[in-house]
Amino acid sequence: MPARPVVRLYSPEVLGLATDLAHYPLDDALPLQAEARSRSCGSVMTLGLALGEDGGVAAIGMTVSACAIGQASASLFARSAIGTDPSKIIDTAATVERWVSGEGALPDWPQLDLLAPALAHPGRHGAVLLPWKAACAALSPRGVSR
Repeated sequence: MPARPVVRLYSPEVLGLATDLAHYPLDDALPLQAEARSRSCGSVMTLGLALGEDGGVAAIGMTVSACAIGQASASLFARSAIGTDPSKIIDTAATVERWVSGEGALPDWPQLDLLAPALAHPGRHGAVLLPWKAACAALSPRGVSR
């Protein structure tokens, strides 16, 4: 029987992304805020957004209490959210959910492929989805507006 390749869940790239969160501190002045929690692993994050005059995301901040996969997912989200139209974020959130459930292809979001090893770990799917769920909640009409 041929040996299966070893795919590391916590690769150096994922761990590096996790340390990148310091660049996105949560500011209470961000007007759109929401919290998301993963029932599967207990990860939690609070995300704050501000939209610019063009309607795209102009500022982002967050606090994240999650495993390295959740932290890396939040970092990847934040890195590319600035300037993005909220409708693209909401659409991408749906494709990320299908992707982690094995029902869809890799979403069109920069470097999201770095989280592909988490697909084999259902307990980490909620951590991958964390920033997407928080962003959708913040952008929803029911989102907390400050």
